[in-house]
Amino acid sequence: MDPMPEEQETRAAEPLTQWVQRIAHAVRAFDRRHPLPWDLTFTGFWVTAALIDYVGGGWENVARNKDVPASLLLTMSLGLSLPLLWRRTHPRAVLCAIAPMAIANAWSGAVLQAALLQLVIVYHIALRRPLRSLWWTTILVITPEFVTAARHSKKSWDEQVVPLLLSIALCAAIGITVRTRRDYTEALEDRARRLETERDQQARLAAAAERARIAREMHDIIGHNLSVITGLADGGRYAAARSPDRAAQALDAIAGTSRQALTELRRLLDVLREEDRPAADLTPQPALTDLDQLIDGVRKAGLPVSTTVHGTPAITPGRELTVYRVIQEALTNTLKHAGPGATSQIEMSYGDGGAVTVTVTDTGRGGDTDGTGGRGLPGMRDRTALYSGTLEAGPLPEGGWRVRLHLPEETPQ
Repeated sequence: MDPMPEEQETRAAEPLTQWVQRIAHAVRAFDRRHPLPWDLTFTGFWVTAALIDYVGGGWENVARNKDVPASLLLTMSLGLSLPLLWRRTHPRAVLCAIAPMAIANAWSGAVLQAALLQLVIVYHIALRRPLRSLWWTTILVITPEFVTAARHSKKSWDEQVVPLLLSIALCAAIGITVRTRRDYTEALEDRARRLETERDQQARLAAAAERARIAREMHDIIGHNLSVITGLADGGRYAAARSPDRAAQALDAIAGTSRQALTELRRLLDVLREEDRPAADLTPQPALTDLDQLIDGVRKAGLPVSTTVHGTPAITPGRELTVYRVIQEALTNTLKHAGPGATSQIEMSYGDGGAVTVTVTDTGRGGDTDGTGGRGLPGMRDRTALYSGTLEAGPLPEGGWRVRLHLPEETPQ
C-alpha cells in the first residue's frame, strides 16, 4: 500500500527538521563553550542601532523634547545598550546600571528607543534568577514611564504604562517558558544518565553473579572428581603389587571419572560461548536421581558410604541441585580430610511442602571449621541461602565431622 500524501510530506519534512535541530544544537553547544563571541555580537548590534538612532536623528520622531544636549544623548545611548554585554552573567546588576539612564531619558524627554532594551534584561532575569525578582524588576522598568507621563504628558498615563506592562509580562513569560523547557530537558538528560549508570551497574552485578556461579559449579565438579580420582589412584597404587586386577579396576574407574568430569566441564564452559545456542539447557544440573552414581564413585575411591532416606522426595529442581551439591561437597571434604579408615553416613528426610533435611556425618579427622580455606562451605551456604535454609558444619564431640542442611517448606508465591 502506497503511503498517504500526509505521510510523504512528513517524511520529506523530517530531514529538514533534523538538520535545523542539529544546527541549533551545534550553535547552543558553541555558545555554552564560548559565550563571549555571541555576547559581543549581540551587544555590538544593539550599540550600533542605538548610535544610528542618535546620529541619524531618528529619536526626534518620538521625542517629547528635541532640545536635549548631544553629549547627554550619546551618554544615554551607550548607557542603555553597552551594559547588555553582561546581561547573562549579571542581569540584575545590568538592570540597576541601566535604570539611571532610563530615568534620565524619561526626565529629559528624549524618549530614546534604546530604553526598550530593558525588556531583554527582563527576559534574562526570568530565565536565570528567582521568579520573585520579577516584582522589583517590573517596578524598576515601569518607573521611567511614570516619569515621562508626569513630566511630558501627551497621553493618559494608562495609555503609556499598560502597553509597557504587557511587554514586560510577555518577555517574562517567554523567559519562564524557555527556563521550564531547559529544566525539563536537563531533568530528562540527568534521568537518562542515571538509568545508564544503573544499567551498567546491573550488568556488572549480573556478570559478577554469573562468575560466582560458574566458579561454584567448577569447584563442585572439579573438586569432587579430583578427590575421587586421588582416592582411586592411591588405592590402585597399593593394589598394584598384590592384585593387578584390582589395580586395573582402579585405573578404569579413574578413566571413567575423568571423562565424566571433562564432559560436565565442557557443558559448563559452553555457557561462556557467544554463539546462538541453548546454553542454559547444556548447563549441568544434577538431580537426586544422580546421587547413586555420585555415591558409587565415592565408594570406588575407598570411602564406605551408607544412606538412609525418610519420606518421598517431592522438591523443585533447584532444591534438588542444592541437596546434590551439598552432599557432593560433604563427601569431597571427607575424601580430602577424613584420613584412612573413615566412613560416611547420609541421612535424608523429606517433609511436606518441599521441606528437606540432609545430614552427612563421617568418622574422620575433620577439616577447616569455618570454611575459610576454600570455596566449599561458603558455596554450600550461598546455595542454602537461596531457599532461606540453614547449613551447619562442624566437628562432632565424639570425633568426626557433620554437615547438616535444612530447607524449609516452600512459600507459595
